[in-house]
Amino acid sequence: MPTSRRQLLKSSAAAAAALSLDWTRAQAQAENLRIGLIYDLTGPFAAGGSVASSVGAQIAIDLVNEKGGIGGKTKIVPVAADSQSKADVAINEAERLISQEKIDIINGVYSSAHAVPMAAKVEQQKKILWITTAVSTAVFKDKNLQYVFRAQIHSDQYGQAFAGFVAEHAQGKLGMDPKDVKVALIHEDGPYGVGVAAADEAYAKQAGIQVVMREGYSASAPDLSVLVTKLKRAKVDVISHAGYNPDITLFLRQARESGLRFKMLFGAGAGYSQLDKLRATFGPDIDNFCNIDPVPAQLLDASKLAPGIGDLTKTMVSRYQAKTSATDVPPHCSMGFNQTWILLNNVLPVAKEKYGSFEPEAIRKAALDVDIPAGGTIQGYGVKFFPPGTPMSGQNERSTPVVMQNAGEHISVVWPTNIRTRDPVFPLPKGSTYGT
Repeated sequence: MPTSRRQLLKSSAAAAAALSLDWTRAQAQAENLRIGLIYDLTGPFAAGGSVASSVGAQIAIDLVNEKGGIGGKTKIVPVAADSQSKADVAINEAERLISQEKIDIINGVYSSAHAVPMAAKVEQQKKILWITTAVSTAVFKDKNLQYVFRAQIHSDQYGQAFAGFVAEHAQGKLGMDPKDVKVALIHEDGPYGVGVAAADEAYAKQAGIQVVMREGYSASAPDLSVLVTKLKRAKVDVISHAGYNPDITLFLRQARESGLRFKMLFGAGAGYSQLDKLRATFGPDIDNFCNIDPVPAQLLDASKLAPGIGDLTKTMVSRYQAKTSATDVPPHCSMGFNQTWILLNNVLPVAKEKYGSFEPEAIRKAALDVDIPAGGTIQGYGVKFFPPGTPMSGQNERSTPVVMQNAGEHISVVWPTNIRTRDPVFPLPKGSTYGT
């Protein structure tokens, strides 16, 4: 039976509507870029800085989207994943984002124990892993990674800062030759702690500082009293501690109970950068402890940075406080924000405009083009990634940490000396719970 003109018109209209709907969907997808965010939103790492990093990353995404997206055209759609403070979950979530969610860019990763295997996994699949927070040098060292990038500092730099501070101030502040200062290095036994301790030891020896004790422990250890006893017997002057959150709390509590005394304790970021949480537990006991980490952006002198950086920092701080009700904005917020901001503003627009797409290969090329001088980011350092074929391929060669000191309820920068905001208190003053 011949098809009527009406039926032809109806079927043509239906086909046109279907095509229009497909085109609309395609346009909507073309104007959005989905990025996976992997952070520990639960478990012990959450309170150690991972949640703060995730909030910082989201603030960066919000600010870019409010201005129309990447290049003013492409909105970012974050796809969040909770790695639950477990390496196997982190790997599974990365795999899910790539294989099921079809995501080409993963941003985040707090723990180095997650970052090392995840980097290998993502590299194998030629997707982009943009690390905001994890610091272990082992993520990149001699791996020749092509699709993994980190503007964040690496763990060797903690050792440089630690030894540099002690060597510079031993004579003037302690009245001791650096070679007479007895140092103990204690650390959780994952890639983060091992990397920091190895760097501390290497650079301390270079500076002629005695390392009289180096000992690791499990971050989930239920008791650290034996470690505390060993420190008492060694009569150490200075302790460097690379730990997360519950283990730091356990160590400081047992150290206080046993009467452990020392001239200074240096944290290595992670749990020591969560000052609000430490102060809630220990109050003024932790006054004047030092901490090595990338600087919280709000502590820098904005007049020494690129135009507009100071205003950007103020916006980040106000939004973080509004989201979290926190008094002190931890370094991890700056880490999550800064690295994400670099990806969204210095890499992805170039990938699209110069290399034609947001495909991993285009992003890889754009990342290698980044050339931000010192003072060009909210954390003060510049950005230039080591190229393929070099020992630290994918790592930012211009990243730098600082030594901070808990000055009452606030934090001050005390090293490097040229950018410090106050003179360091060293040793711990008389009357300090842990001071000699």
